[in-house]
Amino acid sequence: MIDAAAEKAVYRRIDARIVPVIMIAYVLAFLDRINVGYAQLQMKQSLGFSDAVYGVGAGIFFLSYFLCELPSNLWMQKIGARLTFLRIMVLWGLTSAATMFVAEPWQFYTVRLLLGVFEAGFFPGVILYLSWWYPSHRRGRVTGLFLFGIPVTGVLGGPISGAILSGMDGVHGYAGWQWLFVLEGLPTALFGVVVYLLLSDRPGDAPWLSASEKALVQKVLDSDRDLTGSEVASHGRASAFAALRDARTYVMGGIYFACACSVYTFTFWLPTMIKALNVGSLGAVGLWSALPFAAGGVGILLVSWSSDRFLERRWHVATTLFLGTSALYATTLVGGAFWPTMLLLCASAFFSFSCVVFWAIPPTYLSREAAAAGIAVISSIGILGGFVSPSIIGWMKTVTGSLDAGLGLMAGISIAGGLATILLVPGRVPPRA
Repeated sequence: MIDAAAEKAVYRRIDARIVPVIMIAYVLAFLDRINVGYAQLQMKQSLGFSDAVYGVGAGIFFLSYFLCELPSNLWMQKIGARLTFLRIMVLWGLTSAATMFVAEPWQFYTVRLLLGVFEAGFFPGVILYLSWWYPSHRRGRVTGLFLFGIPVTGVLGGPISGAILSGMDGVHGYAGWQWLFVLEGLPTALFGVVVYLLLSDRPGDAPWLSASEKALVQKVLDSDRDLTGSEVASHGRASAFAALRDARTYVMGGIYFACACSVYTFTFWLPTMIKALNVGSLGAVGLWSALPFAAGGVGILLVSWSSDRFLERRWHVATTLFLGTSALYATTLVGGAFWPTMLLLCASAFFSFSCVVFWAIPPTYLSREAAAAGIAVISSIGILGGFVSPSIIGWMKTVTGSLDAGLGLMAGISIAGGLATILLVPGRVPPRA
């Protein structure tokens, strides 16, 4: 038996060391994904881009991201997490800052493609990294804390982005949207060095853990793998590529596709929806956008806590998929009334962001050997939702002049993902050792 008090104590130390670092890194990652949503409020008019051009540019990032995720995760197993995160963060930070020089649609598409290449592997890399440190019964909470960076990005990034657009416009001859990419991109490159210095690849490499603490963590992880062994046998233990032959990998990839559609529909089009409420300046758009993101933060914390508390994943994920984008579509039914729209945006954020508890599922059902490939494949399939949702909605908005049809389609995809979760995904978490 494992001493529960000793386990709790050592994981308090691990939480304090790892969680703040990866959460700040993800705040920067997500900010570099969604700041284009704020920049386009000024950038489209300045450069003469249509909604379709913006939608393709916002989404094309995910195509190159899709192609490079699996190689990045497999390489991470060879060189370790610290070097992987350093490479990723420095290159994507510099590329994001370089977006300030965009002048033509093809340049916009090119820099977004490069951003996807360089950032690929960060998210699945962190999910894999957490599986090296945390047993299955702790992953829901810690995954939720990591992904709490999404709403934190909105709460802080929205007002900051709005302030940069308004306050820096024209400074030294550059537009506000150009300053936005520079001031939000370069800190990512610098923080990549901090991540390299503060993190350890695995528990056995951590100089801040004693020998007895390292042994305890390894015992917890080994016991967890023993408990989940019968669940993952079909993935095989000889090769990481065994995950590619398992239908469950693609089922989970499809469900994550629905999650990604929900999240990126919300994040890429939230500034546009709030601006349509006639709130005033671009700075005001950023300030009001913080409210739904705050609701999303509450959702992530509550749903991930509940999922670990009841050792259940399926219904938690399905419920968030049913309600997240449906609430966003419901904004089209209230006639542009300010407070009903804002309340529905808050409800949408609460459930859309909470679907990230899904990421507590794959490491439990993939063997240790298959985890790197399996997580990367699931993430690669799912992340295409980040291309599909802004591209289709942007095209539909250009053609129809309204977001309504696109939001309805995304709500349908999310509902289908929820049904697949209920029917095809195991709901219980292996019991604590």
